[in-house]
Amino acid sequence: MAKTFDSVDTYLESLPDLPRSIMGRIRELIAAAAPGAQEAIRYGMPTALLEGSSIVYYAAWKKHVGLYPVYRGSADFEEKVAPWRDWKDTVRFPLGTEVPFDVIEMIVAAQVARLRREREPA
Repeated sequence: MAKTFDSVDTYLESLPDLPRSIMGRIRELIAAAAPGAQEAIRYGMPTALLEGSSIVYYAAWKKHVGLYPVYRGSADFEEKVAPWRDWKDTVRFPLGTEVPFDVIEMIVAAQVARLRREREPA
């Protein structure tokens, strides 16, 4: 049976050092992009909620850290994300390689902007 976590803190505390440091930095990037966002565990993964909607889920696995879902964007966005794009809306960063935090920051900003656009009055 998979472990269950009651908070992002307990999720992060359960991780080995390397993925914990990467996940902690992702957490910081989300907090900077969406001040006041609420943290939660959904589907067994950390996420941050902006007005009740998930900005992005992030999880540590045996060989990588992943972000979900990462929706398709502009050609420039896709070019920057392409080296880590896996599956349709998944981005994976292998452990043991340099993590492109600037790309993660761009992804998070795009997710926040998308959510805010969706909430704009028509």
